[in-house]
Parts: sequence; structure tokens; C-alpha cells
Amino acid sequence: MNELHYLINYMIKENESLRLLENSVYDFNTYRALSNIREAKPIDSSFLDIQDHYLQSLKKERHITTLNDLKEIQDHIYLWQGDITSLKVDAIVNAANSGMTGCYSPCHGCIDNAIHTYAGVQLRLECADIIHKQGYLEETGQAKITSAYNLPCSYVLHTVGPIIYGALTDRDCELLKNCYLSCLTLAKQHNIRSIAFCCISTGEFHFPNKEAAKIAIQTVEEFLSNQENRMEVIFNVFKEEDLKIYRDLLGSDQ
Repeated sequence: MNELHYLINYMIKENESLRLLENSVYDFNTYRALSNIREAKPIDSSFLDIQDHYLQSLKKERHITTLNDLKEIQDHIYLWQGDITSLKVDAIVNAANSGMTGCYSPCHGCIDNAIHTYAGVQLRLECADIIHKQGYLEETGQAKITSAYNLPCSYVLHTVGPIIYGALTDRDCELLKNCYLSCLTLAKQHNIRSIAFCCISTGEFHFPNKEAAKIAIQTVEEFLSNQENRMEVIFNVFKEEDLKIYRDLLGSDQ
């Protein structure tokens, strides 16, 4: 039995409600779906060893982008379009929900799902432990740091952005600014020299893209201007819409 078969069968057998999936298709999407829906609960070290080897093998097959591959467009600021789970910097930022343990929708397209998938189940376990110890859900605008496990980066910063239900308010903008400040402050405390921000609160949380980008850029520029030893900051975008917005705001033609 190969690694993928073992991992899929393990997750099926530990959950009685999934027994009907036995002899299902043994592919990455099945593995991903099962890892996405798996609760944060203890797991055998043998599973973790095989999972880590499998995910590390996947990483070797993917194109990994490093900071040296990127072009600086302002002092210590970069813009990069791509999959943040394939970026090798000190830390990447995850747009988390208040539960902090990732997206439980099988193979969902959100960044939270992708980060937890390629990091491995240990990331959900560590996030659950953080929430358990603090005794309450993560507050909007705050951030926590974890290991990155099988991702190419070293750390993941998890922040909960505001969810927009109607018209954008000043409070929404303040909370989004706090997300960036919380991550930058936490990164500084942990001597992180390079950090990649996703487009926090856009997409599933419905924050208007252009307004979110303005807040992100202004907050980062203000923070960097007050630091002696500046960290390198990458604005990571995935959609063409966000790439155009950031290019226009940063004055970049790259």
C-alpha cells in the first residue's frame, strides 16, 4: 500500500460515518477532502510520519518561489501573484476564521483551506490548542503565530478579518487595519525578516477589494517607516482583479 492509500484509509477508518468511502478513488483530492473535514483530535505518530513524507514529496514537485525571485517595487515592499502555499519566506499570513482551526469544507477554494491542506493536520491541532488555552474564539483584528509544518515558509500568522454584511463602516476599516498591525507586530516580536500578506477579508468575507488594498498598503508603509530594521513585506494576490488594484496603488508596472 502506498502512502496516499495509507493516509486515506486511516482517515476513513477512524470515522465510522465515512466507512462507505472505503475503496474510493485514491487521489490527492480525496486525501485533501478527508483532511479538511477531520476534527482536531489526537493522531498516531505513524500517520504524521507518512503524511509529512507525502507532503514533502509534493512540495518537491511544486514550483517554490523565494524572496530572491521577487522584484522590489518600493523599499522593502513586493507584489507577487501566485499560490501563497508555494512561497518560501519567513512567514505567510492566513485569513482565518474565529475558530482558527481552518476550513472544514472539502477541497474549498479559500486560502485557509489551502494552507491547512499543505501544512498537514498538525496545523489544525496547534490552532485548536491555542484556542483551548485562551478559552475563547479568536477576536477580529488579532493574530496568532504557529509553525508552518510542511509548507515552504517557517511560520503562519493567523488573523481574523472583519466580515462585511452590508455597507462598509469605519469600524470595519479599523478592524482590518488591526489585522495588519497585529501580524506585523507579532512578526517583529519573533524576528521574522520576511512576511507575505494575502488579501485579508476580501473574497469570502466580502470586504471591498480596493478599500482593503488601500488599508493594507497604508498600514504596512506606516509600520515600516517607524522601524530601524525593516522586514521585507510581500503583498500576495491570486486574482487578476487584485493584481491590477495593487499595481495601480503601488505605482508598479511589473
